[in-house]
Amino acid sequence: MAYVVTDPCIQCKHTNCAAVCPVDAFREGPNFLVIDPIECIDCDACVAECPEEAIYPDDEVPMEWEDYIELNERLSEEWADHVINQAKDALPDVEQWSAKQNKREHLIESWEEKPVE
Repeated sequence: MAYVVTDPCIQCKHTNCAAVCPVDAFREGPNFLVIDPIECIDCDACVAECPEEAIYPDDEVPMEWEDYIELNERLSEEWADHVINQAKDALPDVEQWSAKQNKREHLIESWEEKPVE
């Protein structure tokens, strides 16, 4: 079992979770974090650190976000060079995005993409 970052992280990208990961399993995208399922050791340290409550064990991901299991796996490969293991500031507009739901369309999957304003 690995942990999975889901929809609430999009456009927020708090990094407290990555800072407590003992095995550097987090990968950073332009406006989202993912967990590499191969690196994750299922320690649960990241869950309590996520203020958006976006991280779940892969067997407990809510049904509406089950596609995030595959998304974390795929993006962790694509973002392999973007290991994050230190806390950074959340994204600038975190306050207005924090309570929003269904943010998948706002996910930026490539570091080459321009953020949608």
